[in-house]
Amino acid sequence: MDADILMTSGPQLTLIWLGLFIILIIIELFTVGLTTIWFAAGSLAALAANALGAGLPVQIILFLAVSCVLLVFTRPWALKHLNRRRTLTNYEGEIGKVVRITERVDNLEETGACTADGKEWSVRSKEDSETLEPGTLAKVVSISGVKLIVEKYEEEQKS
Repeated sequence: MDADILMTSGPQLTLIWLGLFIILIIIELFTVGLTTIWFAAGSLAALAANALGAGLPVQIILFLAVSCVLLVFTRPWALKHLNRRRTLTNYEGEIGKVVRITERVDNLEETGACTADGKEWSVRSKEDSETLEPGTLAKVVSISGVKLIVEKYEEEQKS
């Protein structure tokens, strides 16, 4: 590789960084995963460095540094705050709910059912040693496959 190429900045690199920016934005629009947007920002930083006359190694380092820093430090915040309208799926919405057991829950016999929001669910106890009888209230603590994992619900005593 010619050493002059590494030190160049100019219209060819401008087109490359601009093209990369456009491609990454298009990918982000189709995936909506908040991943490629950070690399698009990195390509803009490299484009700016190119416009200021920085060499290709500086542009590449800037592209990688800006992309990685934004990805690591802002993606978790963005996912938390920009995704507020997301509707929970039927199973995610069940976690934390109190349900009434309709069939004896016994992990060793692999039995148990409840009705939640008009839908019948298979149920397993959080602890294998715990069985729950029909009519018992239970709190959904997690989901495993298509089964609600519950623990016996104890109403809080008011002082």
